[in-house]
Amino acid sequence: MAELQARWHQATAELPNDQWQALLTEPGQLAREGMVASPFYGWNWLHQLEVSGSIVPRQGWQPCHLGLWRGEQLVAVAPLYLKGHSYGEFVFDQAFAQLADQLGLRYYPKLVGMSPVSPVEGYRFLFAAGEDAARLTVLMLELIDDFCRQNSILSCNFLYVDPHWRSLAEAAGCAVWLNHQSQWRNPGFGDFEAYLASFNANQRRNIRRERRSVAEAGITVTPLAGEAIPSGLLEQMHHFYAQHCSRWGAWGSKYLSEEFFRAAAVELREHLVLFSAHRGDPQSPLAMSLCVHNGEALWGRYWGSDIDLENLHFEVCYYAPIAWAIAQGLTRFDPGAGGSHKRRRGFVAEPRASLHRWSDPRFAAILGQWLPGANRQVLAEITAINDELPFTAAYDPPHA
Repeated sequence: MAELQARWHQATAELPNDQWQALLTEPGQLAREGMVASPFYGWNWLHQLEVSGSIVPRQGWQPCHLGLWRGEQLVAVAPLYLKGHSYGEFVFDQAFAQLADQLGLRYYPKLVGMSPVSPVEGYRFLFAAGEDAARLTVLMLELIDDFCRQNSILSCNFLYVDPHWRSLAEAAGCAVWLNHQSQWRNPGFGDFEAYLASFNANQRRNIRRERRSVAEAGITVTPLAGEAIPSGLLEQMHHFYAQHCSRWGAWGSKYLSEEFFRAAAVELREHLVLFSAHRGDPQSPLAMSLCVHNGEALWGRYWGSDIDLENLHFEVCYYAPIAWAIAQGLTRFDPGAGGSHKRRRGFVAEPRASLHRWSDPRFAAILGQWLPGANRQVLAEITAINDELPFTAAYDPPHA
């Protein structure tokens, strides 16, 4: 390890695109784990968040990526951000902030590892082929601990971690906090009707009624993916995104700039699919959702509507994406954070782990005593939720 040099980078642009991507798509590790690279940790995605003004210091996100170098060759990266708040994470740690205040500690800024404003599983340190991932994980966590001590940072938090990397980080001393999210799994449905057949009769009728009500209103939903996305349609998607966020006022979670959507039309198009709800021309949508895919999984991200139509949200954000995922042979669909209503429409509850390190011994001891009980409660909630599903689903029992 002596030949490695650690550098802290205040922008993704300080790291070479091709070398970053080589770490993300390291073929041996991904093949062993049966994984396809996540677009949310690609250089282009994170870079466009920064240069579009969406994820920048004035918005409370300071890029602070840790790179390990061997000469001019990038060996490993930990995508990290200094945060001045807890917005855009969807792992709600306000109780941690209150505890810090009670102990006379400063909770912010904190160090966070995630794909900003994207609650999608997959965070990990990125390693070059042939490197010892376990050993590098220990080294990088030690470097992060030193950085936090030197800068009086109380906590480092890795959110929505990759399950395979989690074991390495846990072995190196990270504390685990479980939450749960909704997930759709495709056991091999031949079409949407086969998916509907997995429901009990009552909910199957409800879903058909919901879809029929949208069609009877004269609305058609058309998926447009990759190069089939017309020029300018992503700028319209920003309109829907901003309009939807504005409905919630101060709680609207509007994080992305119009510039990000413009850049996505060029730089990220291969991973995007839009679901346009229209009467006539798909390029004149009345409502629209934006999803991200990688050829194996689909992620629901944003939506908005210019009309108030019952069940339109379910059609544009759940049913049409599920139908598209089935047609494309995708194996899973993550619809985004929140929403117990998802569970009546084909989604199961699954645990999601975040990993934490704290520099203050008192703070760490209190949370270390609290976390096991909290995690058991989350697992019990997941079991209770899935016991009440109105459809037949194959899923593994949750475990810590």
